Amino acid sequence: MSETQFENMTAVITGGAQGIGEAVARRLCEGGARIAIWDMDADLAARTAQSLNHAVAFEVDVSDWDSVQAAAAKTQEAFGSIDIAVNSAGIAGSNAPVEDYPVDEFARIVAINLNGTFHVNRAVVPTMRANGYGRIVNIASVAGKEGNPNASAYSASKAGVIGFTKSLGKELAGLDIAVNCVTPAAARTRIFDQMAQTHIDYMLSKIPRARFLELAEAAEMIAFLCSRENSFTTAGVFDLSGGRATY
Repeated sequence: MSETQFENMTAVITGGAQGIGEAVARRLCEGGARIAIWDMDADLAARTAQSLNHAVAFEVDVSDWDSVQAAAAKTQEAFGSIDIAVNSAGIAGSNAPVEDYPVDEFARIVAINLNGTFHVNRAVVPTMRANGYGRIVNIASVAGKEGNPNASAYSASKAGVIGFTKSLGKELAGLDIAVNCVTPAAARTRIFDQMAQTHIDYMLSKIPRARFLELAEAAEMIAFLCSRENSFTTAGVFDLSGGRATY
């Protein structure tokens, strides 16, 4: 891909203040994209945006439809369009067996990881449809394929992201709008702060490459999925598990 691959395009990155979202924002910015960071951490999002060219930040709660809808309107007001959306906002939540899992915690994780994905996709599709072009990448997880013990809410929510992506991709397949997702193994981000060390050790033990995912590795694959070169594949699931996934 060229250094000007994303020129004159606007990319919305949820959870873009840090972690995979920030890495993707930087990668797309290098390719000339205008960046809109949607994140709950307004201060960190603003600092990240200030370190990029042609970037703005909005405080957004992806679990709240009104918050997402308002951010979409502000982004279009700032940049005129939304051409790319990378939905990276998500939480791991606590670790516990199903019979002990807090009911409110389960609902909170699904609200952010799955309902939030729906809200963001719903908000950006109309402008993409109107423009006849769009690229959407939803961040799922290898846990959504295989299920991690003591992480039922996270695993279920990410399995839902995979199913949702396949559904929307098929809905829009007749247009130049690609909707795909990636299924990363764990990367060392702030999401580790939400996990027990035993769970972190478990995830590492399942990765044949015997290391965690590097953020730059994730950003490169996602950048391709956001590009014009990704003109055929849609409703796809791209593995980033270091050999863990069996399908």
